[in-house]
Amino acid sequence: MYEEQQRPDHGPLAGFTVGVTAARRADELGALLQRRGAAVLHAPALRIVPLADDGELLAATQQLIDRAPDVVVATTAIGFRGWIEAADGWGLGEPLLARLREVELLARGPKVKGAVRAAGLTEEWSPSSESLAEVLDRLLEEGVDGRRVAVQLHGEPLPGFVEALREGGAEVVGVPVYRWMPPEDIGPLDRLLDATVARGLDAVTFTSAPAAASLLSRAEERGLLTGLLAAFHHDVVPACVGPVTALPLQARGVDTVQPDRFRLGPLVQLLCQELPSRARSLPVAGHHMEIRGHAVLLDGELKPVPPAGMSLLRALSRRPGWVVPRADLLRALPGAGRDEHAVETAMARLRTALGAPKLIQTVVKRGYRLALDPATDAKYAGA
Repeated sequence: MYEEQQRPDHGPLAGFTVGVTAARRADELGALLQRRGAAVLHAPALRIVPLADDGELLAATQQLIDRAPDVVVATTAIGFRGWIEAADGWGLGEPLLARLREVELLARGPKVKGAVRAAGLTEEWSPSSESLAEVLDRLLEEGVDGRRVAVQLHGEPLPGFVEALREGGAEVVGVPVYRWMPPEDIGPLDRLLDATVARGLDAVTFTSAPAAASLLSRAEERGLLTGLLAAFHHDVVPACVGPVTALPLQARGVDTVQPDRFRLGPLVQLLCQELPSRARSLPVAGHHMEIRGHAVLLDGELKPVPPAGMSLLRALSRRPGWVVPRADLLRALPGAGRDEHAVETAMARLRTALGAPKLIQTVVKRGYRLALDPATDAKYAGA
């Protein structure tokens, strides 16, 4: 495999550009990607309403203190901690904790259980799998008809969970911890959207369903939804931290990639496998060339290439060994107009960036071709 030949000073994501839409833990995700060689474009797709300013959360908290629920479901560790801290800030911390000690408290998984116990509480039950479906099954088996169930939300949709409880006869009270709103500065999100549509990104990461929904909504507002979906279908990898995060994209018919474990580390590791596997590898003029997003790995050495040069190289690689006419290459250059001299200029810069002029041959009065090695030329000529 070519990855085994790669120099150790280049990470597996060298030459790729990854978009990050996260509002929370974006620095952590960006650092993980950059550590593996990726260029990162960060554009928060939303912002979190500060808990201390959230009147809806305050009202829900007061309502639960005044009238006890039968069951409280804690769904995320950070959300549960944030709820308790916000209640402390409002002077409602002790009344809330006292109320939670009286009810059946369910924690979705070990991390949430840890947050519950750190607050001096004890959960009634918690699944080891972190599966909300298991929590729902337990509640429905117990029977929820006529019971009041409070569900701590965390800005994420809980597909089918609330609906199933209501169908079972429960009164459901949502506790809206960390609600999402559009970003105050929409500029970075627009730049990420433009770069995705123009195929200037190799992947876009999503760590929450609201972020995915926000990007789709902004694309629709700007008339770019069709272009965005086409990019995700063919060229740009939409990488989601888990199945709930992927729901808004899947509702638009977009297939996403997701790690087996719903964490940032496995998400980055998945991209480390996915993006290099999609790169075009060709034996050219005695060299091994791997065409990545904004660079070329030539015999394991990273060669950054200007955007116009990458456009030409991709056009040549789609017809390896064949002569590609200048007119076709001109069409591949964004904003080049009708001046074929733009092809020659971009080609000269491409050859300089690659540092190996013999990789691309000039065919007089016809165009250019990749100089495939003779042993493989026949294979690609018949493609």
